Amino acid sequence: MTTEKCPENCTENCETCSQKPESTPKMPEKSDINVRHVILVLSGKGGVGKSTVSVNLAYALSNHGYQTGLLDLDIHGPSIGKMLGIEDLRLQAIGEHIMPVKVTGSLKVVSMALLLNETDSPVVWRGPMKAAATKQFLGDVEWGDLDYLIVDLPPGTGDEALNIIQFAPNVEGAVIVTTPQDVAVLDATKAIKFIEMMDLSVLGVIENMSGMVCPHCGEVVDIFGKGGGEKAAEQYKVPYLGAIPLDIEMRKAADEGRPFIVRTPGKTSPTWDAVDKVMENLIAVIESKE
Repeated sequence: MTTEKCPENCTENCETCSQKPESTPKMPEKSDINVRHVILVLSGKGGVGKSTVSVNLAYALSNHGYQTGLLDLDIHGPSIGKMLGIEDLRLQAIGEHIMPVKVTGSLKVVSMALLLNETDSPVVWRGPMKAAATKQFLGDVEWGDLDYLIVDLPPGTGDEALNIIQFAPNVEGAVIVTTPQDVAVLDATKAIKFIEMMDLSVLGVIENMSGMVCPHCGEVVDIFGKGGGEKAAEQYKVPYLGAIPLDIEMRKAADEGRPFIVRTPGKTSPTWDAVDKVMENLIAVIESKE
């Protein structure tokens, strides 16, 4: 078998050229969603309070007058529904669109938990199904016009994080949540490097469970140590947004289905002050990038 020689004036469009480069694979198309800023919330490991931060950030932005969406992309362990007290509600479809659950006039939520028949039903999916679900949660949901979409991601840097970066438009950056101890900070630094590899901005590091507020005397005890998140932020030259102490009231708020940032009349708490400060710092970083 003979191969036809390439003419001397060959171009890359030559049909016979054996040196013709392979076609460049097409990048996935971005989902059709009208959102100005997509903010990812992730961590290197589980159990650091990432979903709590996502809920309070979404509520804080909503309280500032922004049209806000909250997407719970922890497909295997969704908890946003429980934290917002909407776990008994279900997503409804109108025509070809999925309607998000409205928590307030400016806050809409989508979570895998709002699609399950039973709250204890496991989701046993491989990567391709999770990618398809991410596309649906973006493009097939009637989000309306959003200023911000907060995405609560599962721990680590796997499929869900890669999918949302590929499919979501206007990804602004990521918030990294960690606890103070060295093991958690080590995993958090991996999340920081992952975001930088994706050519995105790290909007800041939050040190959660930074000490515990004693319910009797009000003093803060450094159960898990202190300062690990701040050191990681300094090391990687990213904003440090502040520390939030461990507080029994925060746990109660999540179990009762209300964001901790929503005040109980007549009560004060150093943790409320800490949450307020962290959220204000984060909103300032986000708004400075507009």
